[in-house]
Amino acid sequence: MNNQAQETREALGARLRGFRRDAGYTSGRAFAAQLGWHESKVSRIEHGKQNASEGDIRAWCELTRQEDHADDLIAIVRHIDELWLEWRRQLQTGAESRQKKSLPVYARTRVFRVWHPNAIWGTFQTAEYAAAIFEQVVRYYEIADDADAAVAKRLERQRYLYEGNRIYNVILGEQALYSNVGGPQVMKSQLDRLIALMSLARVSVGIVPRTALTDIWLGHSFSMFDDKLVLVETFSAEMSVTQPREIELYTKAFALLKQSAVYGEPAMALIRSAADHFNR
Repeated sequence: MNNQAQETREALGARLRGFRRDAGYTSGRAFAAQLGWHESKVSRIEHGKQNASEGDIRAWCELTRQEDHADDLIAIVRHIDELWLEWRRQLQTGAESRQKKSLPVYARTRVFRVWHPNAIWGTFQTAEYAAAIFEQVVRYYEIADDADAAVAKRLERQRYLYEGNRIYNVILGEQALYSNVGGPQVMKSQLDRLIALMSLARVSVGIVPRTALTDIWLGHSFSMFDDKLVLVETFSAEMSVTQPREIELYTKAFALLKQSAVYGEPAMALIRSAADHFNR
């Protein structure tokens, strides 16, 4: 659970604790007994150590005569869930729906800052590279195979590279040029595509060489959408970061990664070297 989600959970717990005390229940044990819960459940919810379900919120508000607040608190519970979404839940109807969900975010973003240490960013992917990625997703999460539809939705993002005044600041680790996705032919086409994208006026592509002196550990990939949202992907879930002070940390991390990156001809030379590797 990220810091923002945990802080929100703790704030919710404090509010519920206030309801309990205002209702005259000075003991969490007595309150739990009234609800038919295990005595530790009240304490865990109030201290942000356990998620409260929507049913828990309604029962809590009913017992404390705070029914008018139930809908607002349930909205908070849902927001906490949204801050950390398990991939299985997001992909339960297939990969296409998740790709479709991202389009409005891309449409309203004006400045992108993206870091990928070991793969090509989705919006830069060729159809063949994206297809190989989604085949991995289908196998790994054991979901319905809608890879073709997911690829089509991912490729829709690319129109934003050419529309409006959006600015793309993308940094890749050199490993992203060598991570073999789909085989040598797919990789050669993908690397050609990457060089072509570097010629776009509003696209900046930096490469962090594997021998570069770094001012911050390379860590995980992340995508920043203006200064409003950061998406972080793990094997199990996707985290949404919206708290300003956390976004500032990602802004700082991106700036430090940028110091280690090379651009222009040095970056193209690294890409061409990777292409030569797949030609052998």
